[in-house]
Amino acid sequence: MPSAKWSYRIFDGMNMLLLLGFSFLTFVPFLHVFAMSLLSLDDTKEFQRFLLWPTRWDFSSYRYIYDTQIFFSSLKNTVWITIVGTLINIAVTSSMAYSCSRRSFSGKRWIMLMVLFTMLFNGGLIPTYLVVNGLGLIDTLWAIVIPSAVSAFNMIVLKEFFEGIHESILESAKIDGCNDLSIFVRIVLPLSLPALATFTLFYAVANWNQYFASIIYTNSSDLWPLQVLLRQVVMVGQSDIFGAIDLSAPPPPPMSIQMATVMYTSLPILILYPFLQKYFVKGMTLGAIKG
Repeated sequence: MPSAKWSYRIFDGMNMLLLLGFSFLTFVPFLHVFAMSLLSLDDTKEFQRFLLWPTRWDFSSYRYIYDTQIFFSSLKNTVWITIVGTLINIAVTSSMAYSCSRRSFSGKRWIMLMVLFTMLFNGGLIPTYLVVNGLGLIDTLWAIVIPSAVSAFNMIVLKEFFEGIHESILESAKIDGCNDLSIFVRIVLPLSLPALATFTLFYAVANWNQYFASIIYTNSSDLWPLQVLLRQVVMVGQSDIFGAIDLSAPPPPPMSIQMATVMYTSLPILILYPFLQKYFVKGMTLGAIKG
């Protein structure tokens, strides 16, 4: 009926306006940070205002950070943690989830109980530090990626996904002479690419944002990831972090440097997220329905 169609259109239009308003509110902080990062020494009055658009386009803060050795050192550490850490996460999580998803594995009940136990009770900061120290990993990047090699929640969800793979496919592979490792690598993993892509994205974002473990287990500034560098810039100030650079011109304002550092640390995720957001949506229902 015409009246019903118009009511649906009005309702959809109101929903669209409401969602656009919420989207704008979430985008406002990024606009403010970007505008503040472009301010120069001549714009001191602008620091007292809430800017959503820069009064001028001055990239001196970005160039100032780009010319520093510590920035590229932190960027290198973050890329290493993200790539190596994500590979370890996926390898350990998928192999553990596959083992616990097989009916023939007699010890899976006890392993799952230990996994569930870690979700309820944490070992604590000091015992974990003593373990990492006992392994000789203090002040190394391995101390950041090894203790968080597997997420109990991700492993349980991936286990449920593996259990949804039809048993006849695996039995056919066994008849053809495949062992468990061949089945896992050549059959299970290719069939689970959507799930693996989802968890790879989750782990990569978490590793890119590594912060607390870096502070606890590393002492040298040469091992700082970008998030720790950002903390030092915001809390200590640019003069202590970047002051060793000899520039002919005066350095940009500390606030601009802080905001530019925020943009540098956030930009890769902001660029990738629109292309990978479908995996976030898929991850919300992953493992809920079995095939």
